[in-house]
Amino acid sequence: MTPKRLIEEASKVVGEYTLSHPDLKVAKVGAALVTSKGNLYTGVNLELACGIGFCAEHSAIAQMLKHRETRIEMIVALNEHAIIPPCGRCRELMFQINHENLHTKVYIDKNRFMTLRELLPNPWIPNP
Repeated sequence: MTPKRLIEEASKVVGEYTLSHPDLKVAKVGAALVTSKGNLYTGVNLELACGIGFCAEHSAIAQMLKHRETRIEMIVALNEHAIIPPCGRCRELMFQINHENLHTKVYIDKNRFMTLRELLPNPWIPNP
C-alpha cells in the first residue's frame, strides 16, 4: 500500500460529530494502519469525559488485534487539517503489542515517515 492510499483511508473515517453532550465528540481524528500481512484497519478517536476516551490509533489497533494480528508495517493519524504524530501512549501501545513494531513506518506528514524506534527511543520494558 502506498502512503497516499493510507492517508486517503484515514481521511475517510474523519468527520467529527457530537455524542450525548456538546463536549463529547467522536471522529475528530482518524487513523489507518497496514499490517505485515497487508491488511488495512482504521479507527477514530473518542473525546469523552473522565478520561475514558481514546486515540484513533488505539481504535485501529483494536481492529487489528481482533483479527489476531500484531505487526504494523505503517500507520498514520490525521484530522481535517493535518497529519498528527502519535502521542506517547500510542507509541508505547504499538511497542508493547509487538516489539517488532519498532520498525513501523509512522507517517508524520504526507511525504515523510519516522520509525517507531526514532519516535520512542526508550520504550518501557518490564523487569523479568
